[in-house]
Amino acid sequence: MELIRTILAEDDTRLQEAFRELALHEEGIDLLGVASDGEQAVQLAMQFEPQVILMDIQMPRLNGIEATRRIKRALPSVHIVIWTIFGDDQHVFEAIKAGAVGYLLKDSPAQEIVEGIRAAARGESLLHPAVARRVLQEFQRMRTAVERAPDLMYELTAREMEVLRLIAEGKRNKEIAAQLFLTEKTVKNYTSSILFKLQVNSRTEAALKAVREGLI
Repeated sequence: MELIRTILAEDDTRLQEAFRELALHEEGIDLLGVASDGEQAVQLAMQFEPQVILMDIQMPRLNGIEATRRIKRALPSVHIVIWTIFGDDQHVFEAIKAGAVGYLLKDSPAQEIVEGIRAAARGESLLHPAVARRVLQEFQRMRTAVERAPDLMYELTAREMEVLRLIAEGKRNKEIAAQLFLTEKTVKNYTSSILFKLQVNSRTEAALKAVREGLI
């Protein structure tokens, strides 16, 4: 199994040790370093260029959302999963807007945290069920509030629109590939093109923007 290069950003020493223990016994996770504040998280990201960062929100010097924003600007290929006690709408959507691909609460079972890291490494998203409900509710709110702009100029192809609709439904790359009779690599290429055309950093943000603009 290929190792997932991972960094933890968390200021609570007890949780640091708990995650070190989890990573030590979990096959496939290579813990490169632990940051105790947001500034250090950015520094470690630049130093190691990990695949995945598990990011707390409330940290000294620089909060996790701003750290996420800075890392994604410098290293767009790094996948960041928010790991926090905060499940309110403001933090959820700020994190998604900053470029996070996953959002887990600290009361999540260990296996769910591991799966969130693995999903992020695959370029997919995993949201805590309570968070997922809020995202879906926001989808519905925007769907009823927005009117399609007649001169919308997004240049998504018909196939990209199909992929985007399935992303918005929470489908993973493997599921999208099976449904559209494509390879997973082709789905990843379509997803990269969609993110570029919509000028967003993550699959979740692409789906939110598509609904907001009336594309789907």
